Amino acid sequence: MALSDMKSFAKHPAFELVAVADVDLCLAAGIQEQFPRARIYQDWRELLDKEEGQIDSVNVSTPDHMHAAIALEAIRRNKHVYVQKPLTTTIEEARVVAKQARRRGIVSQMGIQISSSVPQRLGEALAQSGIVGKIREVHAFCEKSWGWEEPLPTTGDPVPPALDWDLWLGVAETRPFIREAYHPGQWRRHVGFGTGTLGDMGCHIFSPPYRALALTSPTTITSHGPQPTRESWATRARIHYIFPGTRYTAAETLDFWWYDGGETAPETLLTAIGPERIPKTGVVFVGTDGFVVLPHVEEPFILPEAKALEAKPLVERTQAGLAPRDHYGEFLDAVLAGGRTQPSTNVSYATPLTETVLLGDVAAWFPGETLDYDSRAMRFATKRAADAHLRRSYRSGWKPEELS
Repeated sequence: MALSDMKSFAKHPAFELVAVADVDLCLAAGIQEQFPRARIYQDWRELLDKEEGQIDSVNVSTPDHMHAAIALEAIRRNKHVYVQKPLTTTIEEARVVAKQARRRGIVSQMGIQISSSVPQRLGEALAQSGIVGKIREVHAFCEKSWGWEEPLPTTGDPVPPALDWDLWLGVAETRPFIREAYHPGQWRRHVGFGTGTLGDMGCHIFSPPYRALALTSPTTITSHGPQPTRESWATRARIHYIFPGTRYTAAETLDFWWYDGGETAPETLLTAIGPERIPKTGVVFVGTDGFVVLPHVEEPFILPEAKALEAKPLVERTQAGLAPRDHYGEFLDAVLAGGRTQPSTNVSYATPLTETVLLGDVAAWFPGETLDYDSRAMRFATKRAADAHLRRSYRSGWKPEELS
């Protein structure tokens, strides 16, 4: 994702890639091929020490477990931050990152670039428009399966010469390197490093209903899927959130469902719109007078067909009014403007969205139990054991001072 981010940033005329840190120097070589002037480091802390005077912003495209530590260090040095999703691995970390960024006037953006696309913004506008009435339910889907069913090996493998395994672990507890289990692409499956399918894709897929319906924090969360193991996330999940209603919803509360890893929609939804119309990855808004279906990175559509025909003029007007928005460019423009503006997924938006997503991961540890969440107090009213999952432990010497 880092290389993709850099290519996207490089489209902006003011962008210059000054330096890159990658714990795997083999992967860093790929960046240097395309950005030959960039200086290469293996330790991100050394990069910040040596390049502090040469950089304006920091892009954090690492495994999830290192987002908070790197972002907080950059913020401490008054550097603007673009951080991949989810913003952090825990709710406590997300709140602390947001607090520090706001306190220092930092420009921030979370890497849910699809949220700036015209199709996604059109889907949000249609759900909010009232063309299908007030929204009764939301169903969100992802076909990915970022879990791991087998126990991890108890013995390690030789660490590749170009990889600093201790630095890759960072805040996480010491453990052996296991080939093809963590680095470079499987860490999302494992507790303490990634956040499973929900953490990986939830910030993308939750964003349209979260923004369109002006949602806040859920009051209850119930997992109906299997429990993670100590080491790894489950390969599938079905999570039920209940949110307070808003002016866009049909009732005082809103039912919001998440399905991943092959979990299917309920029979009522399958019957109402047809299984072939439900996106493998995306969102269905269930209104009092129809459906808005928003497949991930594709054009939204309205059902039933009679309602779609009626809505055609509205869709055309709305789409014509949506100006293109460059997710990366708007971040850089805000940096260049000295923080007088904030981009669309700054910490004020990214933090509650990330928190909502991560609450589903917390609920997964207590399958079948309804967790009552007090957002103001950041605790669970009826399941205090769940509070431990709002935070994480840090390896000695790695805990950010803002979390002490």
